[in-house]
Amino acid sequence: MKMSRRAKRMDRHHHRKTEATISLVPMIDLLTVLVFFLLVNAGDVQNTPSTKSLKLPESSAKVAPRETVMIVVTSQEIIIEGRRVAAAAEVIKAQGESIPALVDELRYQAQRTRASKSTTASPGEITIMGDQAIPYELLKKIIVSSTQAEYSKISLAVNTKSTKAE
Repeated sequence: MKMSRRAKRMDRHHHRKTEATISLVPMIDLLTVLVFFLLVNAGDVQNTPSTKSLKLPESSAKVAPRETVMIVVTSQEIIIEGRRVAAAAEVIKAQGESIPALVDELRYQAQRTRASKSTTASPGEITIMGDQAIPYELLKKIIVSSTQAEYSKISLAVNTKSTKAE
């Protein structure tokens, strides 16, 4: 039996149950663009070690810090790039103006920086992030050790204070 045009149309629209399909290609394209965006913008962030035991001095400096080798000095220990180098109490009690373990570690960090050309750390530059209450003798020994390891540009990490008059 021959179906009329109306019957064919109704059959086409009412009896056919199609399943919804998801096209994965646009989603993959979107995720690829998102990944590239995050990779490109992730390199602009300055990562400084965050330690709860440090209270940094304040400064009104306007220049953003460059990425350098970071020495973190707490009341208990000296840390370079996440590696413990020496105990602060032992360094203060020790005779001499430098810290041999710190000099060795800084020379290792300098070799590592020279070997990997892809790092953005500046050669010969170092940043000391220390609590504002650390003894001057300890800070002096760290600076002397840094200069012995051929780090001539030494910066001290500080918190930026507001320049608004209160």
